[in-house]
Amino acid sequence: MSSNDDQPNREIEILDSVADKGTLQKAKAYSKLSGPGWLQSAITLGGGSLGGAMFLAVMGGVAMLWVQPMAMLMGVILLAAISYVTLSTERTPFQSLRQEINPVLAWGWLAASQLANMIWVLPQYSLSYAALTDNLFPNFFAESKGEDSTKYIISFLILGVMLAINFLGSGKGRGYRIYENTLKVLVGIVVLSFFGVVIRLAGSLEWGAIFAGFIPNPSLIWEPAGAYKEILDSLTSAEVKDYWTNVVLKAQRDPMVASAAAAVGINMTFLMPWALKARGWGKKHRGLSRFDLVTGMMVPFILATGCVVIAAGSQFHGKAFEGLLTEESGKVVIVETNEKFGDYSKAIEARNKTIGQDTTLADGEKRLAAMLIKRDTKHLASALSGLFGSEFWSQKVFGLGVLAMGLSTISILMLISGFVACEVTGQPRNSAAFKVGTALASTGVLWPLLWGGESKAYLSVTTSTFGYVLFPIAFLAFITMINSKKVLGDQVPTGKAKLAWNIPLIISCVITGLAAGWTGWNKTLKVGENAIPLGKYFIITFIILVVIGFFLPKKSSARG
Repeated sequence: MSSNDDQPNREIEILDSVADKGTLQKAKAYSKLSGPGWLQSAITLGGGSLGGAMFLAVMGGVAMLWVQPMAMLMGVILLAAISYVTLSTERTPFQSLRQEINPVLAWGWLAASQLANMIWVLPQYSLSYAALTDNLFPNFFAESKGEDSTKYIISFLILGVMLAINFLGSGKGRGYRIYENTLKVLVGIVVLSFFGVVIRLAGSLEWGAIFAGFIPNPSLIWEPAGAYKEILDSLTSAEVKDYWTNVVLKAQRDPMVASAAAAVGINMTFLMPWALKARGWGKKHRGLSRFDLVTGMMVPFILATGCVVIAAGSQFHGKAFEGLLTEESGKVVIVETNEKFGDYSKAIEARNKTIGQDTTLADGEKRLAAMLIKRDTKHLASALSGLFGSEFWSQKVFGLGVLAMGLSTISILMLISGFVACEVTGQPRNSAAFKVGTALASTGVLWPLLWGGESKAYLSVTTSTFGYVLFPIAFLAFITMINSKKVLGDQVPTGKAKLAWNIPLIISCVITGLAAGWTGWNKTLKVGENAIPLGKYFIITFIILVVIGFFLPKKSSARG
């Protein structure tokens, strides 16, 4: 037996040696064995998290610091349940769900995970491109930055590097460990980059407001944040006030949903079982897996995203886009030469189309439109130049963190896509099926064709909002499995353990289900002047299919 094959046995010896030891000794041993949690961290600290954090901060400032940690907590609860089911059986959860519970749920979970891989990879390429051209090497790309050819060349170069790294991760033993450690380094770069930003800001921050921002405040779902509410209250026309209130609330809700979706996506739930199997973990690793999720995934996520919210909130919340507004004789004047004048004009055109051009445009409306302009990563980095002493270092520090975010997430999305292919074909991780599967998540190179938005970072908000609609599928699947005697046999939780699993799972499922259901129900597809309620059709159809799935004959097999 090779040294790589002996690794799980050595890990079990370490776990047995600290089984009756104190918390500190266990934590020390667990830290040396961690791994799958860092893979999850590499995907969750991506474009969705960065984009969500930035736009949360623009809209709510530090008052919205609670959104991402709360979503992460619910995600960790679900991933812990997935770990328990995976480590208690010899089958993957997909096989257990398909054979014992509901094939519609199983295939829906698999299809939703793969769809999420192919969609969420788009903003990762967009953000990586932005980091390279705007933050790290702006002079080199000064003349070619806006050209599609440059976008495609950079994207295909990134793809080539990512394919090479992921093929390394397809092997067993040492190759897979190198892959995991590479991602740990990238996650470390992300956290340290943004942590450094907040350290530079420390003296100018209101720490009382920051700590208060971690206390959940659901009222921000239906009430505008303070900086916007003050201006809205100054508008005298009821029609105008109603219009801008709806615009502000949508701008608040979208990043809230996107941030929740980016914290733990449905494709991450598909990654967890395969990551555990790749390490050869079993029943004795269940405690380690929970520790790994908290230290390798939850802590880095809260640190990194919290720092982005704090930094972006201090620079942008309640402020008009820099240089877009001036005042002359007490009146607000728009600077037409500003880079974002076109975006401002679109906002005013939408306003005029809804309430009419004859309605006088108040100064408060001009301020609101200018405050709602979407920022990109380069704008936050530029705003921090004074803190770093120079524009050069602010761009480099921030750009490095953004690039690490994008590359690590691209790699993990390709890894999950490979795992999906293995599950469908029944082939192992070192097969040709895995390599073909990773290529299916290469759709990100098409982002120049599929995205023409004014902010590259905002693509992450758009895709994350869509992905969140799919998330309750995983919750429903694992609540069913963790209570199934067919799946877990004598490992099914009972008594207090049953309550300890089910109460947080059900609460989290209800919260995410309501949020995702509301989001999906209101999603429409515009065809000409008509809006097709695509979200309603999808939700109704899927519910009907799931119900039918419970009555379909199962191909039950003996539990491992």
